Parts: sequence; structure tokens; C-alpha cells
Amino acid sequence: MPPTATQTTVTPGATEPDRRLSVAPMMEWTDRHARYFLRLLAPRTLLFTEMVPALAVWHNDPERFLAYSAAERPLAVQFGGSDPEQLAHCARLAEAWSYDEVNLNVGCPSDRVQAGAFGACLMADPGRVADCVAAMAESTRLPVTVKHRIGVDHLDSYDHLTGFVDQVAAAGCRTFYVHARKAWLQGLSPKENREVPPLDYGRVYRLKRDFPALEVILNGGITRTETLLETLDRGLDGAMVGREAYTNPWALAGWDRALFGAAGAGVPDRHAAVRAFLPYVETELAGGARLQHLARHILGLFNGCPGGRRWRRHISEQAHRSGAGPEVIEQALALVPEAPAVA
Repeated sequence: MPPTATQTTVTPGATEPDRRLSVAPMMEWTDRHARYFLRLLAPRTLLFTEMVPALAVWHNDPERFLAYSAAERPLAVQFGGSDPEQLAHCARLAEAWSYDEVNLNVGCPSDRVQAGAFGACLMADPGRVADCVAAMAESTRLPVTVKHRIGVDHLDSYDHLTGFVDQVAAAGCRTFYVHARKAWLQGLSPKENREVPPLDYGRVYRLKRDFPALEVILNGGITRTETLLETLDRGLDGAMVGREAYTNPWALAGWDRALFGAAGAGVPDRHAAVRAFLPYVETELAGGARLQHLARHILGLFNGCPGGRRWRRHISEQAHRSGAGPEVIEQALALVPEAPAVA
């Protein structure tokens, strides 16, 4: 199915997205509603879809998985799979839908992903990843990128990591988003795999030094502006932020300004962000969406602010009610004092 009328047609491959700052794909978090809101805060940050299972796209109407608003761009789509034919099909669709990048997931450790023989378990099979990347690269003019761990289970040596990158790069991948933790496929939950294995930023910096022609982007545990800036100062090509950008979204606005400058920045303050989001909420509700599915993405906006708890509590208690509308968000906003304008 061709792209919807809300999308913008581009010439794929004409330009590479700016990857100095990106928001990681996060299952059940970075859906299209969240991405629309985050785009209001950070106009120049590269956003990612949730991981889209290649098998689901292969067997179903792609609009269900690939539809998005043109306002979300620049936008990358991430696919999860291990079948080169299916992933080539997905890459062709990504180009037809005018995404800016197509990414392969080689990092997710969930049981469901392991059962499908993709995600982090592919770290143990670089040849399979290379085959998938080659098939995708032959099927699209979009940049084909990979998001992966620094190791998996007992395959966690630096030599294994460099062998993986070398083989996948030879297949046509020039950009690697590196989650600086290994994955334990047995004994740790997906949540624990995001927290328990220690971060090893040094290994990612070393990888860039050893592969200077490749684009290497750091992911994992980034919560501070200083860490973001250090990635560039020390030679990496960018930083990918995850949970902090979602649970504390106003931080993302500051990071976008820090990396790209004040000119062209997003909304000026948190209240303005909510007001800018309300027309989208109204449109989506008119189309049949439920308020709770939209409002959950803005709960963390006022973290640390006077009235922030009241904001969160009101939305959490009211958004799920039958017939709940934009007034719930407006009422919650009135509970948060507005900062005085700067002269």
C-alpha cells in the first residue's frame, strides 16, 4: 500500500539523517503518539519507531505498522527479523513510505524475540546479520543501519565485537548504534538486561578508533548533557538516548538545543508543549483513539517541577475514563504553575 496523504515524498538516499542525537526504539513507548509529542520538543533529533517484526509486515497490511505523520520526521524505522527475504521486503516498504533510514534490531533480548531467532541472539551469528543487511541494502536506497550490543552471553570479547562489525560493514552497513552493554539471554529479564550488565563506553570509543570510516553511535545509560557532548568530543558520531528521553521528555528539548543550537529549537517551555500537542489530541480522539493512549506519553513532562505530581495524578486518574477528552489535559495543566516570561 502506498504512503498516506499525510506523508511527505522525498528522494531516498539523497541525504543521510543527522545522527548526532537520536531517541532509541522502545517497545510500547515510542509509538506514533509519543513521536509526535517528542518532535514538538526536539525538532532536529532523529526519532525511531518501535521495533516492527518483519514477519508481521510480511503477512499483514503494512499500513498497520508503518503509517506515521510527516511531522515526526526525520524518522527511522526499525525491523526485527532474521530472514533476508522478509527484511528485503520490509526495506522496500520503508522506502515506499518515505522513511529516512531502515534499521535492523540486533539488541533486543526478550523471550519473544529469541523465539523468533532475531534480536540480541543474532550477535552470535554475524554471517546471518551480514546476509540480512546485504539483502536490505540491495532492496532500498535508504541507509541500512544496525543497532546491536557489545556482546551476548559468553561471546563478549572485543575480538568478537570487531569481527561482527567488520563482517556486517562489508555487507553494506556504515552506521552502527552500539548499546554499550552485553546481553544475557538466559537468567535476566529484558528490564534487567537494560540495567544489570555493566556499561562499557570505553569499548565503543575503541571501536570507533579501530573503524574510523564507520559511523559509531553510543547508546545506553545516557542521562546527562555532559555525556552527550563528550561522545562527540571524543570522536563518536552521535548519541542515542532511551528511557530518560521518554520519562523526562523536557530533558530531550535541552539536549536538542545543546547539540544543534537555539536557532530552530522546539517549543519554548513545557506549557507551550502541552498546548501544541492538544490539536493533535483532538484530531486523534475524533478518529477513534482513546485519551489514555495519548496522554500516557506526556506524564513525565513536569518531572521535578512545582505541581508536577498533581499533573501526573490528574491525568492518571482521569484519562482512562469513558469519554475522556482534551479537557483532562487542560485541567491537569492548570494545576502546574506557569513560569514567568523572561524579559
